[in-house]
Amino acid sequence: MKNLLLQTTIPYTQDDWSIARFSMLAQILSSVQDDSGQSRFRVTARDRENLSNGDDRILAKLDESDFDQLWLFGVDVGNGLTSGDCAAITRFHQRGGGIMTTRDHQDLGISFCTLGGIGDANHFHSKNPELDPTRHKIDDTESPNITWPNYHSGANGDYQRVQATEPLHPVMKNPKNKSGRIETLPAHPHEGAISVPARESMRARVIATGKSKLTGTPFNIAVAFEGNGKGRALVDSSFHHFLDYNLDPSKGCPSFVSEPPGHAIVENPQATEDAHAYARNIALWLAA
Repeated sequence: MKNLLLQTTIPYTQDDWSIARFSMLAQILSSVQDDSGQSRFRVTARDRENLSNGDDRILAKLDESDFDQLWLFGVDVGNGLTSGDCAAITRFHQRGGGIMTTRDHQDLGISFCTLGGIGDANHFHSKNPELDPTRHKIDDTESPNITWPNYHSGANGDYQRVQATEPLHPVMKNPKNKSGRIETLPAHPHEGAISVPARESMRARVIATGKSKLTGTPFNIAVAFEGNGKGRALVDSSFHHFLDYNLDPSKGCPSFVSEPPGHAIVENPQATEDAHAYARNIALWLAA
């Protein structure tokens, strides 16, 4: 059994995206079984806990732990990771640990910039913006208080059509669809921006893309990293692909969320299955 850590970059805050709002993801991953019916993953879910020096109690010694995977949810707008945390995460990755990171619009998850290699796959408003200056503009015009990057893939609670790039990556497979691939993922009004870092082009590639429902602008949803003597990693464009609120809006959201939700994902079994398959596939691929 593999030990999997789900971790946010903020201490527990009830009216925020704390780890409790990812409870459905924890259940999905805990329910994955091997051929003999045994659980594949032991899931630990926690928010950030700062020590007296500012480091996180677990992340700062992640490389010395028995965790096999780190799923890191960038819900901070700064100071979400210390240098000590990043050094330990890097050592964890170098010893073969699997990592999944996911952030969101504008500067949410900006502490990922301090993660070497995979951190460079994330583009924010204030740091490491997308290389193409024509993308430095607001895509989601329905939320004027949020600036770029903010690609509009739909309402929370609805689903978006996604394209799996060729060759088809294991993370994007779903044999329950006729196409054999994941076709939808949870939507969000303002997704973040990611790409393959130039220095990682030999071991990373885009494996899924989406398209803005407002402007038609394509954007990257997932970048996969493997090889080069390190553990595997996946960088995702929005933690809303995994949130309870996006999988089932009746689960609720923080008070600062103002956009009205949709309900299409709970009304469409295929969309729900695709979202679950995406999470399962990431865990299984990171474990391979």
